[in-house]
Amino acid sequence: MAALLHLALTFGMLSLLAVGGGTAVLPEMQTVLAQQFNIDHTTFVHIYSIGQLSPGPNMMMVLVFGFQVAGLLGAAVVLLSFFLPSSILCLSVGRLWARIGERPWRRAVQNALEPISIGLMCSGVYAVAKAAVIGPLTLVMAAVTLVVILFTRVNPVFMILGAGVAGAALMHFFGLK
Repeated sequence: MAALLHLALTFGMLSLLAVGGGTAVLPEMQTVLAQQFNIDHTTFVHIYSIGQLSPGPNMMMVLVFGFQVAGLLGAAVVLLSFFLPSSILCLSVGRLWARIGERPWRRAVQNALEPISIGLMCSGVYAVAKAAVIGPLTLVMAAVTLVVILFTRVNPVFMILGAGVAGAALMHFFGLK
C-alpha cells in the first residue's frame, strides 16, 4: 500500500511539473525512478523508446513503470496520478485563459513560458541521450538519426525501427557495444 501511495505522490508531482509536455520531466522522472524505485537508466531508456514507438500519447509509457513497481494496480495508480492532475489544471487554466481574452499580460506570460518549455524539453532529450549513448556505435547511430530527421522527411518511427534493427545486427555480428 505504501508503494502505491508513493507512486501516486511521485507521478502526481511529475504531472504538475510537466510544463511543455511530458518530455520536460524526463530528467526528474529518470532520477526519481532510479533513486526511489530502483529502475536503472538503461531500463528507463528502453521503456521510453517503446513509448515513442507505441501509438497514442508517448507518455503512456509511465504505466510500465507503475507496473514494474506494483503490478496492474501500480499501473492504474500511475495512470491516474500522472494524467489527472495536469488534465484538471489544463482545463482550469484553459477556461481562465479564454475568459481573460487578449490582455497584454497574458501575452507576456505566454512569451515567458515558451523558452522555459523549450529548455525543459531539451533537458529531457539530453537526459535520455546521456543514458542511451553508451559507446561509439550508439553515438554514431544517434548522430545519423539526428541528421536524417533534421534534413529529410523520414518518419521518426522508421528511424527508430531502423536504428534498432541495425544496432541489434551490428551488436550480434560484430559483438559491438
